Amino acid sequence: MENYSDPIRNEGRCKHYHGENDIVLIKFKCCNKYFPCYKCHDENREHLTQKWKKEEFHKKAILCGACHRELTIDEYLYKKECKYCHSNFNPNCSRHYNIYFDMPSYDTYQVKK
Repeated sequence: MENYSDPIRNEGRCKHYHGENDIVLIKFKCCNKYFPCYKCHDENREHLTQKWKKEEFHKKAILCGACHRELTIDEYLYKKECKYCHSNFNPNCSRHYNIYFDMPSYDTYQVKK
């Protein structure tokens, strides 16, 4: 599984987002590679980002940096923590959902409890 962070050492954190809860890596649909954020993707690739479509949200495209297990997009979007290790995800990541996923911006998005 190729990614552009050291998830064992950094738990998925990068130079752009490195808070305690920044532990998610996203598999980018356009290149099928994991990156901690869209900025890391853009710095390492020379193509446009493709969004995951709603009908693809059942696919495993999220990597928890804490336990290194994959989650589906749905599992990630509708929880605030990893379903395996229960590590908390950064709630501010929702501000960027519309970059990765074909969905409205975070202003109109509601996380299910």
